[in-house]
Amino acid sequence: MSVVTVVAELVVKEDAVETVKAELLKLIEPTRREAGCIEYRLHQDNDDPKVFVFYENWQSMANLERHMASTHFQNYVAAIDGMIEKKGVRKMTCIA
Repeated sequence: MSVVTVVAELVVKEDAVETVKAELLKLIEPTRREAGCIEYRLHQDNDDPKVFVFYENWQSMANLERHMASTHFQNYVAAIDGMIEKKGVRKMTCIA
């Protein structure tokens, strides 16, 4: 199976930016140690600090699904409940 690329964008409520940022940063190290994680990078928009983007590459969809079921990811989801204005997740395969 091909590498799965994920681009996930979060728009955070203005009063929750620092809280969500701290929770996002907690994901980095344990996720990078996961089986199948090739790349896991977090970005914050320079012009709008409420916008965060993850750029991820996974060896397979199964690895990505295990990540989303992991304890650290589920803890993150619970911790940011109600703090997100908008979320978009694109799962892609490189074609060229």
